[in-house]
Amino acid sequence: MLVEDQRYIHEDLERLEQGIAERIAEEPKHIRDRLNRDHEVSQLLEQIQKQSEELLTLYQDASGQRLKEVQQISSGDPFDEFYRQVGEIREHHARYPNEQAENSELRYRHNKAGEDGGMPYIVDSLFSGEEAFGRFFDLSSCHESYLNLPNVKRLPYLVYLQVFDDFTPGAGGLKRSDKISDQYVKYLGELIAYLESFMQRTRPLENLEKVFAGWAQDFETAWEKDEVPGWQTETAGAKNGPSKALSSPDAVWCNACEKEFKNENTYKGHLPGKKHVKAAKELAERQGASQSANGVPTAHRLKERAIADREFKVKKLAAAMSTEREDTKVNVERRQGMTDRERAQELENLFTQTAASEQAGNQEEGDEDEGEERIYNPLKLPLAWDGKPIPFWLYRLHGLGVEFPCEICGNWIYRGRRAFDKHFNESRHIHGLKCLGVTNTHLFRDITDIQEALRLWDKMQRDDRQSKVDDGSVVQMEDAEGNVMPEKVYYDLQKQGLL
Repeated sequence: MLVEDQRYIHEDLERLEQGIAERIAEEPKHIRDRLNRDHEVSQLLEQIQKQSEELLTLYQDASGQRLKEVQQISSGDPFDEFYRQVGEIREHHARYPNEQAENSELRYRHNKAGEDGGMPYIVDSLFSGEEAFGRFFDLSSCHESYLNLPNVKRLPYLVYLQVFDDFTPGAGGLKRSDKISDQYVKYLGELIAYLESFMQRTRPLENLEKVFAGWAQDFETAWEKDEVPGWQTETAGAKNGPSKALSSPDAVWCNACEKEFKNENTYKGHLPGKKHVKAAKELAERQGASQSANGVPTAHRLKERAIADREFKVKKLAAAMSTEREDTKVNVERRQGMTDRERAQELENLFTQTAASEQAGNQEEGDEDEGEERIYNPLKLPLAWDGKPIPFWLYRLHGLGVEFPCEICGNWIYRGRRAFDKHFNESRHIHGLKCLGVTNTHLFRDITDIQEALRLWDKMQRDDRQSKVDDGSVVQMEDAEGNVMPEKVYYDLQKQGLL
């Protein structure tokens, strides 16, 4: 019965929309609940697309079966067709008496993971403990693959998180000749696979396929214009590459060695060396292999293009997830100062706090006036990202018990020397100085009093006015030999008898 199938799909689509609306109406506080809600909405959207495609196929009626069924219902006695269908339904249930009837109202209802019939969380099996439900990267396996590359710098994990998308030889990348290897291509593939998987797991509602296609188009445009950094067409006899940012005007870049030299003399001195001669020979071979005949790229240039495409994609992925990257660096730096027992305890708290919050939510469901769960914090310690007080040793380590007031920021109080030093470059302090008429703000570091800042600014303005000498107000004197000098110098020399 195709008409009944169409009616059922329309009903299912309405229930899917209602399920999405119920989930969107809530705004979970915890990242685990919020991410699980987004994944559920994504699955419901995929189900809507699937059902809509099936419904469109039924409306198109390529086989003509639906038209025959409509004509059969509309012609003749309608009760005969009705009783015929009722007989088919009874015959089906007589053949399968133990078949359970499905309740369509409960199929897409939003059930929390603590209620009766609640489904387990989707995100529990998507992230590792180090990733903390999509808050941090876990690039430990990629870091090991990076360390196994030939002629690579032995960078620690914290430094690697900062430079894994910087492929210049001086930062964390390899030389151009060392990149043409299967091991390097495999490493880039692992890195891209992880970053794409992480983005898909943390952003289930975004159209990532469209984003990736846009990046691929950007790379095609840059490659055709020969503007991909580090992969421009090599030309013989060039010292400074077209995209090399040198540290000083006198610096010279050697394309063969892929190294910067401080001046021309140092560059000329290294030319007779064995390393440069070998590198120049390899460069000449690469240039010969890169030259295309009749506009057709060679196999060597196609390999370079494939590697450049992967590097370009890594840079785009890292830039799109810069927030998670910065949070990962802070988390790794924090965990390096912890013992193994503290790390294990923190990981255990991460998995148990969600269950505790669910139980607390179920208890507070009947009495909303009780408020949030009380946290035992007699020392008034600051709260961490999980809503619990930070350890007392960390409180002492950062000196959070010391308060630093700043009158320029509106008597705002900063806890700890680190936050106090950092606030001088923040917008609040800079705005306060500009309200006082101070324009050169970088000279007012460690100044928090308004009167002190005004006195310093007045003194700086007076010094600037005194340093500006008006040439018209200076009296010039000339001696017998025709030497011109200021009036004061002239009288001093005259008193000494030197004129």
